[in-house]
Amino acid sequence: MKSIIGLIAIIAISFSAKAQSEWAIDNSHSSIKFGVTHMSISEVDGEFKKFTGKILSKNDDFTDAQIDFTIDVNSITTDDERRDGHLKGDDFFNAEKYPNITFKGTSFKKVSGNKYSLEGNMTIRDVTKSVKFDVTYNGTIKDQKGNLKAGFKAITVINRLDYNLKWNSMFDAGPVVGKDVTITVNVELKKM
Repeated sequence: MKSIIGLIAIIAISFSAKAQSEWAIDNSHSSIKFGVTHMSISEVDGEFKKFTGKILSKNDDFTDAQIDFTIDVNSITTDDERRDGHLKGDDFFNAEKYPNITFKGTSFKKVSGNKYSLEGNMTIRDVTKSVKFDVTYNGTIKDQKGNLKAGFKAITVINRLDYNLKWNSMFDAGPVVGKDVTITVNVELKKM
């Protein structure tokens, strides 16, 4: 009788203690891009080419996900070497002193359907601020090699001045570079 009760307890524990899954970013199918207004009339786009991140989740719908990202500031590109050099300097990121942008999620919640809300702390330079991303979960599938993959798109807008990205040259119509920066993250994850 004791062995049956023990077996039932083990089965119950194994169902309740669902294993946490780790998901890694597939960098060749992911991107971190940004856009900012230039001279009040157009938008300049750029991206970071190097980044790492992982997601830990017990739930298949990712509602309990723990999310961490690190972006290599020196990998910034706007297709203009002079501008990229300026962005890496102290007027903006100061990549020499602050080589990484980090994000640590604090909450990932389903809003409705495939729409989620991601909140967390983003650190740029020496400033950490809470940010909220609107996220679309694009689904989970097995690839042709049998690997489980998941896809997400996340968008937020930050005020660059809040992070000491302080260069703010003015001209008659206003600032040369807008204060609001739209960040768009597209990630394809692979279950480890």
